[in-house]
Amino acid sequence: MQRIRLRYTKRGRLRFTSHRDFQRAFERALRRSAVPMAYSAGFTPHPKVSYANAAPTGVASEAEYLEIGLADVRDPEQLRAQLDASLPNGLDVIDAVEVRTPNFVERLEASEWQVRLDGVTPEEAARAAALFLAEERVEVERLTKNGVRVFDARGAVAALEILPSQVDAGADTVGERGRDVRTARPCAILRLVVRHATPAVRPDDVLSGLRATADLAPPVPAEVTRLAQGPLDEGTGTVTDPLALDRAAAPAGPVAAAEPRATASA
Repeated sequence: MQRIRLRYTKRGRLRFTSHRDFQRAFERALRRSAVPMAYSAGFTPHPKVSYANAAPTGVASEAEYLEIGLADVRDPEQLRAQLDASLPNGLDVIDAVEVRTPNFVERLEASEWQVRLDGVTPEEAARAAALFLAEERVEVERLTKNGVRVFDARGAVAALEILPSQVDAGADTVGERGRDVRTARPCAILRLVVRHATPAVRPDDVLSGLRATADLAPPVPAEVTRLAQGPLDEGTGTVTDPLALDRAAAPAGPVAAAEPRATASA
């Protein structure tokens, strides 16, 4: 059995796609692309697909990962292109490698997030970030299925900074003075790196921490995009490519695809 690891995105309005919705869309794409899937054993076989650390509903992402098992050998790049063509725009398969190394989920140590705060000036955001980072512990509350849970949002944060003028992940330009060039409203862009801890700390938990320590309360909901997830370089506070080890372990030359099976003539 050949195993392939895929990186996919949730962009634009497709950020509101739930994980269950994506699973259904991806399984339809597998059927449309005639991917030779391997199946589990038992009375109700399922295609061998495993997902890793999916982003919450409503959050955009450039770095979601899954792994599939194939009954026949396929070229990873050709498979990627076929699946991407079978998915709606916004759910885009952007990378594929053959599995060469174990313990992939353990390599997803942290996520890098971009948080767009409309109605907040860069100066306000910078002041709030400095106050947050100065704390040793920032307790926040989150309502879970088991009730209200209190945990530390500060300990999981490896980096928090205000980005200069840029084109953000949503393709909306923020000008030199920290204003949206379309509306002229103030806008701050945060870069946030969060370790994958237990309990998981999400960007909205960090925003709750900024509200608790600096009274930062954006007038509209923040737009959040996951830019990367993978191994964390503690020295630089950056997240590196989790597929790099598989690429490095791959032999030279293209993967030989299985020949199509001949069909018997009538």
